[in-house]
Amino acid sequence: MAFSSLSTPSSSSPSSSFTLPTKPSPGAGSLSFSNGRRASTGRFRMAAVRAEAVDTSISPRVSALRPSKTMAITDMASALRQAGVPVIGLAAGEPDFDTPAVIAEAGINAIRDGSTRYTPNAGTMELRKAICNKLQEENGLTYSPDQVLVSNGAKQCITQAVLAVCSPGDEVLIPAPFWVSYPEMARLAGATPVILPTSISDNFLLKPESLASVITEKSRLLILCSPSNPTGSVYPKELLEEIAAIVKKYPRLLVLSDEIYEHIIYHPAKHTSFAALPGMYDRTLTVNGFSKAFAMTGWRLGYLAAPKHFVSACGKIQSQYTSGASSISQKAGLAALNLGYAGGEAVSTMVKAFQERRDYLVRSFRELPGVKISEPQGAFYLFLDFSSYYGSEVEGFGTIKDSETLCMFLLEKAQVALVPGDAFGDDKGVRISYAAALSTLQSAMEKIKDAMSLLKAPAAV
Repeated sequence: MAFSSLSTPSSSSPSSSFTLPTKPSPGAGSLSFSNGRRASTGRFRMAAVRAEAVDTSISPRVSALRPSKTMAITDMASALRQAGVPVIGLAAGEPDFDTPAVIAEAGINAIRDGSTRYTPNAGTMELRKAICNKLQEENGLTYSPDQVLVSNGAKQCITQAVLAVCSPGDEVLIPAPFWVSYPEMARLAGATPVILPTSISDNFLLKPESLASVITEKSRLLILCSPSNPTGSVYPKELLEEIAAIVKKYPRLLVLSDEIYEHIIYHPAKHTSFAALPGMYDRTLTVNGFSKAFAMTGWRLGYLAAPKHFVSACGKIQSQYTSGASSISQKAGLAALNLGYAGGEAVSTMVKAFQERRDYLVRSFRELPGVKISEPQGAFYLFLDFSSYYGSEVEGFGTIKDSETLCMFLLEKAQVALVPGDAFGDDKGVRISYAAALSTLQSAMEKIKDAMSLLKAPAAV
């Protein structure tokens, strides 16, 4: 069975003919209708004309966007499963756990109690107060409710933040490997993404000197994600302080701190909020949400906390795009924050399972020759360097040229869906989501090992 590449064909609309009314013609006769009535064509004369082809062009800013390979792989795996192919999907960044019962019940009760109307654009006051309490107790950050904006997921928060602070010609600094949407959000704002490569030998952490070397007068926003999607890396406080010392030298440079995986972290790693560092509060936009830690991906609920003028600007965008988040989801989010510090037992149970899965995959992939591993300290992803296998020939498939052809090979031969590293700005790697049952990961691992055995011996690394 062969699978096509991830590209999507485009289509165009053919021209068509139809009848248009024209200006009345003096002295014209009459027009008969099926009911026997007659109307003067002096008032209304029809003429058949050939229509010009419809202009199907798309905004250049939108045309410049690249579709998400994460979604493309996930959709492809779903389509194959529907066709009867037993594909194991390890592409999507979605916990396999159900939303904790107490959270789900809060949503159900919201419906039953009639909490189904529009909320304030920024979110309900009770939820924003709860978020403020959470940020104070868990992150050491003091915000008031008017410094918090609740949105339809953290992705919306980030998009609005980039649109609010970036102008055409600005530069957005993005360490790689990066979440697939960051560069596209920058492009949507008319800004230029500047990619800062990191190394697996440094656990994919940005070196301060690398940051300092690329900052210009156009640099407007630095995006940091810790714990990281796609690498699972966690920035230690000491390294963040070094980065902050550089950022502090540039009054125009802001920081967007994506902390959506904050609670999915493995001892001894610890999470540090960038805004809590000395001098960083006024220039940091902190994004968090409920999807990952609380297994609430479908509830679509995230939030931004930042200085009031940034939040007001983002709120202005939201008021014209979507208005407030779901009233039902906000009630559920409130219940999530009431579970206790860091989500309480419900979250810690999920994190324990994630860590068990991580440990299994790390042990297993270390048995594959030529694969480089940076053991993740948080989130639920492995970003593995398979580049030593590039150039391998596979009978009946062809050459493994890069991360995309490797993933297509594993999809075809192992029936396991992974995401190619080029989607994250590092073509040497492949991202594996271990947000799946341990038994599923064990089955996938067997299939991957069998498929990789078909490749020639990897090059020396």
